[in-house]
Amino acid sequence: MTNKLAKRGLTLAKKGLLLQIVTAAIIVAVAALIGGVTSALSAATGALISILPKIVFTAFAFRYAGASKNELVARSFSQGSKMKLALTIVLFVIAFRFIHVMPLVLFMAFVITTVSHALAMFHYGTKE
Repeated sequence: MTNKLAKRGLTLAKKGLLLQIVTAAIIVAVAALIGGVTSALSAATGALISILPKIVFTAFAFRYAGASKNELVARSFSQGSKMKLALTIVLFVIAFRFIHVMPLVLFMAFVITTVSHALAMFHYGTKE
């Protein structure tokens, strides 16, 4: 049986990720129209740097549920946060080291997709 609060949190996280993916697709399309292939690649890279760590965090955050697993839940959230930060740093290093990107476009896409996720959490989290 799934914990009701954990199920609500997982549903909220999935909605946030979906909105983030849609936002990323729009950003990449606009970047492609305005700046061409390099701009689109940069936007896609920035969006992925925002999205992938959140997927990892979500997997860690909702691995356990329930009051009886309180310590495991806290530890899993902590591990997820650390993994998210580490993965974000590694992905930025990979992007700048191995992919020819436009830094401004990459950072703009990263910020916009990150903010879209935060706004989704605020919007969907206040409902119900």
